[in-house]
Amino acid sequence: MIEAPEAICLAKQLNETIKGKRVTYVLVGHTPHKFTFSCGKPEEYPTLLQDKIVGDSCAHGGMVQVNVGDAKLVFTDGANLRYYAPGAKLPNKHQLLVGFDDESCIIVSVRMYGGILCFTGDSFEGGLNSYYACAKMKPQVMSDAFTQEYFLSLINAEDVQNKSVKAFLATDQMIPGLGNGVLQDILYNACLHPKVKVSTLSGQQRQDLYHHVKNTMHEMLEKGGRDSEKDLFDQKGGYIPYLSKDTVGTHCLRCGDMILKESYMGGSIYYCNTCQKYF
Repeated sequence: MIEAPEAICLAKQLNETIKGKRVTYVLVGHTPHKFTFSCGKPEEYPTLLQDKIVGDSCAHGGMVQVNVGDAKLVFTDGANLRYYAPGAKLPNKHQLLVGFDDESCIIVSVRMYGGILCFTGDSFEGGLNSYYACAKMKPQVMSDAFTQEYFLSLINAEDVQNKSVKAFLATDQMIPGLGNGVLQDILYNACLHPKVKVSTLSGQQRQDLYHHVKNTMHEMLEKGGRDSEKDLFDQKGGYIPYLSKDTVGTHCLRCGDMILKESYMGGSIYYCNTCQKYF
């Protein structure tokens, strides 16, 4: 699933690739997918996009937004975007195809679940609107607006003290674009076990965690995202995580202990039991 580093990379590539092109063809729902979420009436997406000029693209947390005329085309995590040059062989299955005046196109397919949203104005009807609004409203985790002062105001709030650091960082849209995927290496770098309670962290640990959030995610961005995700041109990111399903059972690069996997909060966590002790 795309998170903030991948969303920013995709937005940059879209700006370099399709900005300024005119939309000439839109096909929605070519392959039925019951966990593709939309807004309004998807059959009206072509009317909103047809003959419009593609403007800027940007990231809101883990969401990618493409401005097309007066419409917004928004993709949530789980939606895979790919660019196809003129004459390229196109995949048979997809949930959205947007063609341009130079005969290139972008195709969007959904993995397990994901949103493909098209609307005008600043909001839309549907359950994902609050998710979108939150991602837009809060300071972007990789921007200068996401300051240490702001982070400390989040982690020092009374209502998060009984949460684990995983629950604090990666649930309830606390930090849009920071999910279970990027969380693993952030906590590895901070030497914190995912189950550690926020209340047990010292003031210095809280400050250090802020810097590990920023530094880890910026390294992911600089390397084009994680190698578990692909960019607009179907290329894997260059960041290889320390902790992932691929490193379970291997030795920690710092201490040599074994990397472990455990189910927690409806997902998986990965950790080194020596570097990230849980008491």
